Amino acid sequence: MIPSYIGNVEEWLKGFHYFEKINVRFSETDLFGHVNNTVVFVYFEQVRTNYMIANNLMEQEVEPGIVGIPVMANLHCDYIQQAYFNDELEVGCKVARVGRSSVDMHYVVLRKGEICFTGTSTAVQMNKETGKSLPFSEKQLQSLQIPVN
Repeated sequence: MIPSYIGNVEEWLKGFHYFEKINVRFSETDLFGHVNNTVVFVYFEQVRTNYMIANNLMEQEVEPGIVGIPVMANLHCDYIQQAYFNDELEVGCKVARVGRSSVDMHYVVLRKGEICFTGTSTAVQMNKETGKSLPFSEKQLQSLQIPVN
């Protein structure tokens, strides 16, 4: 069953411009032989982080004196079908919504073109000194609007 946040599957999939291939390792499977439910979140994190690096959204985390850090406020995964050891997966992410200091992202995990998992997340940029949300800079807002191949 396709989750309600997707709407039209074909249109939703067209919005993904950033994918990475991941081969399922043996250590990522459980006693039933399929990908453990917690591992999908690691796939989402890997692709999200690399997407943000490719869009210059992680630059400030390594600059001295920067106070803005991304904090995950929400992570969600829908399990559509199982994936197994040594499956080659294509994991994609895209920006779904940009707020003043938060960004919603969507994820898809494909095996041979078929959806295995989908997901959503919300990241909030926080001031690491005050613990309060910190608005995105104009440069960050521009980067969030650019799809990367």
